[in-house]
Amino acid sequence: MPSAGPVISAGIVEKAPAKINLALHVTGRRDDGYHLLDSIVTFAEAGDLLTVAAACEDSLALSGRFGATLAADPKGTGDNLVTKARDLLREALRARGLQTPPVAIALEKNLPIASGIGGGSADAAATLRGLLRLWDAELPADELATIALRLGADVPMCLKSRPLRAGGVGEAITPLPAMPSFAMVLANPLKAVSTPEVFRRLDRRDNPPISSPSQVADREAWIAWLSTLRNDLEAPARALIPEIGTLCDMLAESGADLVRMSGSGATCFGLYGDYAAAEAAVRHLSQQRPHWYLAATRTFAGETS
Repeated sequence: MPSAGPVISAGIVEKAPAKINLALHVTGRRDDGYHLLDSIVTFAEAGDLLTVAAACEDSLALSGRFGATLAADPKGTGDNLVTKARDLLREALRARGLQTPPVAIALEKNLPIASGIGGGSADAAATLRGLLRLWDAELPADELATIALRLGADVPMCLKSRPLRAGGVGEAITPLPAMPSFAMVLANPLKAVSTPEVFRRLDRRDNPPISSPSQVADREAWIAWLSTLRNDLEAPARALIPEIGTLCDMLAESGADLVRMSGSGATCFGLYGDYAAAEAAVRHLSQQRPHWYLAATRTFAGETS
């Protein structure tokens, strides 16, 4: 069972950046029930922090603002994505005759649980990256991608943690090198949203795909293009959690250039002209909703190489 605090004083550190769906179109549904998506994704400096180190036996320690929440969840007792990632990677490496000795893992859980910004998926991806470094091991890219997809549809993109377009169920990834960095506020009313229920309430599952993105790293051009898109999951999520609508209105009133929900919610984001404006918005919103999750952050720019 994971402990309430970190037990690692030194080790390999991996960031687990928040995944932000800047736009998400539902374009179909497979025979097995999985929905086909077309999504514009970026990643933020805000996120969880994972540390791995050699140990006498496997362990998982949880800390951070939402560590206790995760520990209280039945899946937090050893059946979460971090331990699943550890075990799947170990199995794959041992099949190749490689050594995978016990590890201590410490997860600083800074992102809300099940909040539409890929927290668990980012943690799983960070676990894969960190353990490959700790065990000084490599896997072919396709095999690592298969492991990531077994862990969840968002894990392959979280392995990249750079601006991208995701298709299929999330595994078809195309880098977006021209995407600029955005100053952003992440906000969540800390109310759980049922992802299956959000998908069940969709009015339409065969929407057209997203148009081609801007090919230049110009912020205004990207904002204008993103404004023509949407998140198809936002309307049903708003119907389930009215606070999502309230939160979006508050972000818009605070001066955001673009406001939208990420993933299946309930985290929403606002894009601001600069980081100082994002920080000012957080200060203002925190006075109105002191118990909600609010964070000013920056997203990563696309890489040209």
